Amino acid sequence: MSIIAALIIGAVAGWLAGQIVRGAGFGLIGNIVIGIIGALVASFLLPALGVNLGVGWVRDIVNATIGAVVVLVILSLVKRA
Repeated sequence: MSIIAALIIGAVAGWLAGQIVRGAGFGLIGNIVIGIIGALVASFLLPALGVNLGVGWVRDIVNATIGAVVVLVILSLVKRA
């Protein structure tokens, strides 16, 4: 995957995760970072759970969004403590 594609997928996934987890938006750069971190988390988490969501860009965005939601929930729990 190219760097441009990773940035676009990260931005979309971070924005979607920010919409799902209310109050967790971080702006464009923050969304890209959260999306990329989420993609890394999902690349380890989903195969360990035996989840395979298909192929292509849509799969990448869905996987990264799932991972970003996990990251945002963990961040919100850490902020509360």
